[in-house]
Amino acid sequence: MTGDQTLAAEYALGLLEGEDLLAARARVASDALFAAEVDQWQDRLAPLADHIPPRLPRAEVWERIEAELSRDTGSAEVVSLRRSLRRWQWAGGLSAAAALVLAFLALPQLTGPGDTLPDIAQGPVAAGPPLAANMPIAGTPLRLDFTYLPAEDSLLVGAIGLTADGVHDHEIWFVPPEGELVSLGIVTPGKVVAHDVPDAVAQALHDGSQLVLTREPLGGKPADAGAGPVVAEARFTAI
Repeated sequence: MTGDQTLAAEYALGLLEGEDLLAARARVASDALFAAEVDQWQDRLAPLADHIPPRLPRAEVWERIEAELSRDTGSAEVVSLRRSLRRWQWAGGLSAAAALVLAFLALPQLTGPGDTLPDIAQGPVAAGPPLAANMPIAGTPLRLDFTYLPAEDSLLVGAIGLTADGVHDHEIWFVPPEGELVSLGIVTPGKVVAHDVPDAVAQALHDGSQLVLTREPLGGKPADAGAGPVVAEARFTAI
């Protein structure tokens, strides 16, 4: 396969993260040929999900892997496999196949002579679709890119091109249907940073959920003050 075909396949499977994910999303939006390649991969892969029952490794599978990692610094491949699994879990039926394949790939490295592999228990894949949002910064050609990965309860915030002014920070807020804004952290200018998402917010996030950006003193909103002025906003769409 060509480099673009490989990249399109990885994007369709949900294997990209950080700057690679943001760059691929930008190409899908601006490069019709690459977007068509992604569509073709999604069409090829989608039928597989109809024939794969949702199955996940039991908790003791990863407990054994983690125990082995604590003793063996040479098990980086297992770490990579686990990260891949967590990124694949939101990809629907394909995630179940990925979970099984990755578990069986990892476990033989950890078992000794005469050991048996743990059974794989059937269970639902709880994660919904990933969400994305682009937040233009008024008066500039810059924007923030947000990608929510529900399988990891992680929000990737891309602030490439932004620079710190040394006076203010900018804070990200989730706007719930009711109640007060919920902080999702401070923007890190010039980087792509993963922010943890509180459980209550994760349960409420959906296609159309709103984010706003406020200008705050360095360090974010003071505990004894209200949020600063809103300088940008965006809404999530499912991807």
